[in-house]
Amino acid sequence: MKLFRLKLTVAILVIGTLLYSCQSTNSLTMSVTEPAPVYLPASIKNIGVLNRSLASEKNKSLDAIDQILSIEGKNLDKDGATYTIQGIKDTFEKDNQYKSVIIVDSDKIENPGLGIFPSAIPWETIETVCNENNLEAIVTLSFYDTDAKVNYNTKTIQSLNAFGVKIPVIEHQATITTNIKAGFRIYDNVNKLIRDEIITDQWISSTGKGINPVKAIEAITGRKEALLQTSTNIGNEYALRTYPYKIRVTRQYYVKGTQNFEIGKRRAQTGDWNGAAELWEKETHNPKEKIAGRACYNMAIINEINGDLETAITWASKAYTDYKDKNALRYLKTLRYRKKRKRQLEEQSQ
Repeated sequence: MKLFRLKLTVAILVIGTLLYSCQSTNSLTMSVTEPAPVYLPASIKNIGVLNRSLASEKNKSLDAIDQILSIEGKNLDKDGATYTIQGIKDTFEKDNQYKSVIIVDSDKIENPGLGIFPSAIPWETIETVCNENNLEAIVTLSFYDTDAKVNYNTKTIQSLNAFGVKIPVIEHQATITTNIKAGFRIYDNVNKLIRDEIITDQWISSTGKGINPVKAIEAITGRKEALLQTSTNIGNEYALRTYPYKIRVTRQYYVKGTQNFEIGKRRAQTGDWNGAAELWEKETHNPKEKIAGRACYNMAIINEINGDLETAITWASKAYTDYKDKNALRYLKTLRYRKKRKRQLEEQSQ
């Protein structure tokens, strides 16, 4: 039985090695630029950032009760919202697209507070605020709210007393977990469109230890600083939703079939993709259907690498329609999607 198991293990390893060595494709990664999740026309040059999260005067008493029930620190929501607004402003100011980025303070806008996403601001009000401040668009922090939960436990530890003797001591540990919720809208006053509407949700934790519950709570340091830093990041990340971004994508290309594919693989591995393409193009005329199809597929790959999606689509189509390469059909769908996204990207830059 042991001999049988040994032979079976060896057989599996041999088969695995043969399959690996006979793989017909290699992988490559490339950088692709995706259009911004939120489209802001390039014609918008002056943008305002509005903090709508602070409760209006008539809602402040209710908001104060909510803060007590949520175990919130003094002015925690107010300071967190301020840092979020500043994070948005700082990110926009790094972009030469905008002539001015200002924080708008307006008493014309009702703020319900209470950590709820308020209804959209009427366009008449948006237009008035934009005219008063020479703006084309307003980014609003529609609400900002923190909720905290305290988890408390104890455990026995060994501690040295005044005489250097270890004695058992009860250690109290408190962990405060804070949930930060923020809601945003972007008002395009030129086109009278709400360009974006979203709620974010993030968590931070702080832990403290002490000889009693009060000391454990007091030992929690850095909670507010962590919250303010996270709030700044929330603002930065929200502003970045209006910008294109890069991702890495993976593609497969053929490396088996003829000597030209073998040499092309080595050229590609050294970064000489155009040199590899010279050999692949020769194989597009190969009398063997399978080889020609693989070559056409690889020609689609090199054209995508070089940014020519139209030619890449032509080659991928040929690989499937003329030579029945099933991988080419899947790749063709990917290329058409990339073409659509590229068109969106070009529209955003106009």
